[in-house]
Amino acid sequence: MKNTSVIICICHLLWQQRQVDAFVSHPFSISSLPPSLSSTIAKSCGFKCSLPASLQQLRMSTETSRSSTEWWKSVQLKDAELAQSVRKDFPILSQTVSQSSDGESKPLIYFDSAATSQKPIQVIDEISSYYNTINSNVHRGAHTLSQKATAKYESARDLIAKFVNAKSRNEIVFTSGATEALNLIASTYGRKNIQKGDEIIISEFEHHSNIVPWQMLAEEKGAVLKYIPLDPKTGCLDMKCLPQLLSEKTKIVSIQHVSNVMANINPVDEIVALTRSLGDPDVKIILDACQSVPHMPVDVQNLGVDFIAASGHKMVGPTGIGFLWGREDILNDMPPYKGGGEMIDEVYMDHSTYAKAPARFEAGTPAIAQAIGLGRAVEYLEEIGGMERIYKYEKELASYLYKRMSEVEGITLLGPKPGENRAAIVAFVCDNVHPSDLSTFLDMEGVAIRAGHHCCQPLHRALGYSHSARASLYFYNTKEEIDAFIDILKDTLAFLGGELSMDGEDDGFVPFI
Repeated sequence: MKNTSVIICICHLLWQQRQVDAFVSHPFSISSLPPSLSSTIAKSCGFKCSLPASLQQLRMSTETSRSSTEWWKSVQLKDAELAQSVRKDFPILSQTVSQSSDGESKPLIYFDSAATSQKPIQVIDEISSYYNTINSNVHRGAHTLSQKATAKYESARDLIAKFVNAKSRNEIVFTSGATEALNLIASTYGRKNIQKGDEIIISEFEHHSNIVPWQMLAEEKGAVLKYIPLDPKTGCLDMKCLPQLLSEKTKIVSIQHVSNVMANINPVDEIVALTRSLGDPDVKIILDACQSVPHMPVDVQNLGVDFIAASGHKMVGPTGIGFLWGREDILNDMPPYKGGGEMIDEVYMDHSTYAKAPARFEAGTPAIAQAIGLGRAVEYLEEIGGMERIYKYEKELASYLYKRMSEVEGITLLGPKPGENRAAIVAFVCDNVHPSDLSTFLDMEGVAIRAGHHCCQPLHRALGYSHSARASLYFYNTKEEIDAFIDILKDTLAFLGGELSMDGEDDGFVPFI
């Protein structure tokens, strides 16, 4: 009798926990149980028919359920070959990193390309080749090395001009990055043209580099700074507010092309049309293209804007280089940004005259190796299939990552649902785990994501969070990496559970983009 009670309790416990396999394969063989005991167990578990028949139905139901919940195993990305074919060009992606709790190094899963992309060996070799074979200053020498360095440097400008379909190579100005490009516009065009009472429109989504320069300019000139707010229902810009913000006093509109947090691709056509019809006749439209130029075709002539700013390091190029595209007539009407060599026409003791764009904005010795590296990066992006192929593959990745993350319990995904207007970025917050804690523990398992406010504090305040975690992909990422990330994320969240909370401020944590 005692053994019978034990068997019933064990079976009942396994059934309550839905451990079907353990139930069926338990050492007490179902087939060998006396009919009376089998009947008692079936009744205890609430089965309506005999124990063997009920378990067979249960097993079939569980297998069907398991198959439907593991839909992702059968998913195949249409252009998975793209990532597989380029992985060899990025040796860093094949390394193992960190030391986990079990003492093993883990394969790197790099999901932080919105902060900076990895660099292919072709770009690295191009930079090394410059230093090893033609290192010299540009534009300033008649000797062979200087001529070759100048040719390489200016060739990079040509490559970038073609890449974004600029009307002229003179519309490409090399900068240290997008931050400098945006500051250049504010400090030159802005200071010359913005007057007291003029209006500048940005959005609540902007990176700090597209907020702070305009705040500084507005304060200096007595201008009014307005912003397009977040639509909390869609996770996108609240476009119905834009017509109300625009007026004949609107002189500058500066907007992200793609949000580095919400991943939404902004409706540039609509923004341009509204701005041109309702703003000042000479209003200038600026696009922060840091998260678009590396990931999709960008044609500046079709966009209808006046300036774009982009960073080289986010598009498999080196750090310390980016570019400003601006309409040539506007650039030539703008005052210089910095004074020094290269940007001059004639210098006298009482005055100077200035070169035309782009030299006007490239004072001093430029970042020669970095510019050459960026030119090679553009060539590389074209060699692997071009931006249309990259965009289509990343759209697949974005949709798959979002769907898989949407099934992870305890997290909230930010931004719109997948579609034509969402990039391969997923920022998220966890119910009971701070992003910095999560990223630290994920790093122990080899996963690199970003944690912080991503240089978008106003946006996070509008969302009601101080920080978020962010996974961001590029064309070298794979479905298999996403699957591994999801498993590690689930395990990490389960481990941290309620031990680490989002409650309270985290003033000691200083995140960057």
